[in-house]
Amino acid sequence: MILKAKERGNAPQLARYLLAMRDNEHVELHDVRGFISDDLVEAFREADAIARGTRCERHLFSMSFNPPEGADASIGDFERAIEQVEAKLGLEGQPRAIVFHEKDGRRHAHAVWSRIDSERMRALNLSHYKIKLRDVSRQLYLEHGWAMPRGLEDRSLRDPLTFTREEWQQAQRAGLDAKELKAVFKTVWETSDNRAAFEQALKERGFWLARGDRRGFVAVDYRGEVYALARYSGVKAKDVAAKLGDPQELRSVEQVKADIAGRMTAKLQEFIKQAERDAARRSLQIDFRKAEIVGRHEKERRQLTEAHEKRWQAETRKRAERLPKGFSGIWHRLTGKYAKVRAQNEHEALKALHRDRAEKDAMILKQIEERQVIQRDIRAQREAAQDELLRLREDVAHYMRNDRHAPDHTPTRKREKTREEGRERAPRPHRRHGFEP
Repeated sequence: MILKAKERGNAPQLARYLLAMRDNEHVELHDVRGFISDDLVEAFREADAIARGTRCERHLFSMSFNPPEGADASIGDFERAIEQVEAKLGLEGQPRAIVFHEKDGRRHAHAVWSRIDSERMRALNLSHYKIKLRDVSRQLYLEHGWAMPRGLEDRSLRDPLTFTREEWQQAQRAGLDAKELKAVFKTVWETSDNRAAFEQALKERGFWLARGDRRGFVAVDYRGEVYALARYSGVKAKDVAAKLGDPQELRSVEQVKADIAGRMTAKLQEFIKQAERDAARRSLQIDFRKAEIVGRHEKERRQLTEAHEKRWQAETRKRAERLPKGFSGIWHRLTGKYAKVRAQNEHEALKALHRDRAEKDAMILKQIEERQVIQRDIRAQREAAQDELLRLREDVAHYMRNDRHAPDHTPTRKREKTREEGRERAPRPHRRHGFEP
């Protein structure tokens, strides 16, 4: 499993994030331990209140547990991984909460511990926890026989297209996938030898080179989004400076934005809006299909939970009836039979708990498998939409680069259809919308 961790405060905000359905298809509060309340929000408020008695501001230790794609990790697998982390970091017995998230046919877990030792009223020191978690992560991959990521084997081989939450949010605003966006910048960087070539390659993809306020070099798109060049290209700032030279020779971000705005004719703006509306419509179709299956899966889980609760209550009553009451109960206690019956009941209750969990695991894994089949179709549709939006940027840049000519604002496919009207011709592959000079 990929393990990510962070020391943090603001417990109420974390509780809201963990329970939010906006970015998740299924959310389940699996376990709350060591708090007075079983409600996650109230439990985290309790953690905040206790931490106020100390000087510790980042009193929570928050972790995510992500199995590799295609792995069938059960509830027990997650629990054992969490226990291994506790043992490695010395968090045994600390107040803890576990929440399961599912999205795009994959399940992962979040575990959050309070770092405050309530008896001594001081925070536990989790020194070098990233190194320790890397060891645990490697061990989990070996135990399960999963293919270990190259970056976990050797840090120098880490995926350069990984992204932060800030980068993901920026890509969302631009309507693009964060990995695709970073791949564009990385490709431009690797195929350019100097600033002129780099700037030209950026323009061809709908980005303009500029001088940043805080960072030396940035890129600006037609939407006004500003991208940190070193971060998105996956290179060091000194390497950017070595290839691109002095950023003071470039126009500022505001100047570039003003230039782009000045070239945005009403017809071009309408073309962009139409292309984005088309992409949004395809996205809505995908979302509708996903919502349909998520709703059905949620109903199946709810029905299974209700069936388990009903069966548990019936079995509990049956076990309770075995325990003798009154004078008979006193006699059974004296003879030791009461203890035997109670031990039998506890054994059966534990067995029933494992049975219910196995049934729940089987249903969830079956649903995830079904969801992954649909996710492959969804991914293909999203990739097509991403390709259209990236091509839109190229078209915008192409039109701006040639705006000295009077453009024919009719989209390419419509013009071709007009020219070919009345003539038979062989079918042609799909071609993107665009403007020609």
